[in-house]
Formats: sequence, C-alpha cells, structure tokens
Amino acid sequence: MSEPEGRAARLATVNPATGEPGRTYEGHTVGEARGFAAAAHRAWRDWRTSDFGHRARLMRAAAGVLRARQAEFAALMTQEMGKPVSDGLAEIEKCAANCDYFAQHAAAFLAPQPIDMGGPEAFVTFNPLGVVLAVMPWNFPFWQVFRFAAPTLMAGNAAVLKHASNVPGCALAIKSVFREAGFPPDLFRTALVSGHDVAALIEDPHVAAVTLTGSVAAGRQVAAAAGAVLKKCVLELGGSDAYLVLADADVEAAAKVAAEARMVNGGQSCIAGKRFIAVREVRPKFEAALVAAMER
Repeated sequence: MSEPEGRAARLATVNPATGEPGRTYEGHTVGEARGFAAAAHRAWRDWRTSDFGHRARLMRAAAGVLRARQAEFAALMTQEMGKPVSDGLAEIEKCAANCDYFAQHAAAFLAPQPIDMGGPEAFVTFNPLGVVLAVMPWNFPFWQVFRFAAPTLMAGNAAVLKHASNVPGCALAIKSVFREAGFPPDLFRTALVSGHDVAALIEDPHVAAVTLTGSVAAGRQVAAAAGAVLKKCVLELGGSDAYLVLADADVEAAAKVAAEARMVNGGQSCIAGKRFIAVREVRPKFEAALVAAMER
C-alpha cells in the first residue's frame, strides 16, 4: 500500500560509524512524485530529439561537476552510509569517468544497424523509451545511480530516482549535479518516497520503464508491478558465491583475501565475500588467520 497522497514521511539519517543522528529531510508525497514523473515526461519530449553532441557536452559538464565537488560528495557518503572517505573519493571519480565514457561512445552505441534480410532495406534502430524510474540501493549511493543515469540520459530518456531512504542527501546531491551541469531542470528528478510507493510510480502513465538494484524480495515486487502494466524492467539482484579454502591453499594468503573481500566498501557490496568454506584439514588454521586479519 502507498502512503496517502497528502502525507509524506520524514527521512532521518544516522551516522553508522557513531550512531548519532544526522540531518532529517522532508519526504515527498505520492502525488508529488507523480508530478515529478509528469514534469520529466514533458522535459523528455524535447530532449528525445536533441542531438548527441548537445547531450555529450552536458554529460561532460556533469563529470566536471562531480570532480569539482568530489570531496563534498565523498564526505556525504561517509556520513550517510559509512563508507571510508577514500572509497567515496574513488566512487565519485568512477562516476565522472562513466559520464565521460558514455558522452564519447553513446552515438556509436546507438547508431542504426543495417540488417541484411535478403529483401528490402532493413535496420535496427534504438529509440528513447521515455521516463525511466530507478530504484537504487544505498551501498554505492552515487555509482549505482550514475551507471544508470549516464547511458539513460545519453540515450534520450528522462529519469526519476527513488533512492534508498537512508541516503536522501546523496539522492538530492545527484539531482544537483545534473542541474549544475546544465541539463533541463526536470529531466532528472529525485523523489524522496518510501519503498511502499514504488508500485504507484511504476503504474503512473508517465513512467515508461523501471530499473532496480536490490534484494530478491524487492525485485519480485518491482517485476510483478511492471509486468502487471506491461512495462520494461531491468533487475540486478543479490548473490553470494562461496569462497572455498582447500587443503593445498596458502592459508595466510587466503585469510587476507577473505578479510579484504568481506570488508570491501565497508562490508556493503553485492560482491563482498559472505561465505567461507574451509576443508577440515585447514579449518582451524584458517579460522585463526581470518580472525587476525579481521582484527587488523
């Protein structure tokens, strides 16, 4: 169920390193979020006919904004979700590089492709879909959004972001990047709503497609909502392959790798090591080495 359209939740952040409360943000109602989708759709009508050169100039400008505000954004990520500042700085540079990459290559990626069907001229063409709703997780609060947003906008689409509720500052900061870079103000909008409101946004006629990175449970709900209204969806869900430590392993080296794998990005990564299976012969030694590595 969605919140009543006249009521919005407040989003309070907490510093995960200290447990101390951070900034509180006023959320948006479902009605306001639908308004963002409608505004993005209006902006899309012109954007979809813009040329790649124009889009690329703005996307490169977004990369410049990211690099200019790199320290600010890295600190914000640390405050809201707890990643080390060094990781945050690297994440912002990765986002900027992603913007530069799609600014350079989007035109070639999306060029019509001739197809020989042995008859009349035929080709594959790549046309903008419209407004894409993005439901994003908090572990990489900038990267997860920019890896979606850069190709999406370069392809002539618009976007509405529903970010994780514990990183509202990051969600609003990302919107500010596109505004500062010179993109049309309504082309990328951020909706501070709860997960319960996602279905209502998927159903909104101004939303053409949805993408989610998150849990299997959330993926099932989004896929069901999108399928019910026959809208395209892209889902990246979880996984947890095991590390196997066999009898001939260098146990000290294996423990070091295992500890680093478990703690990458503060331990919050879909590819972080989560299960370690050691054969009996080396299990006691591996356990002791892993404890020592984690203590460091």
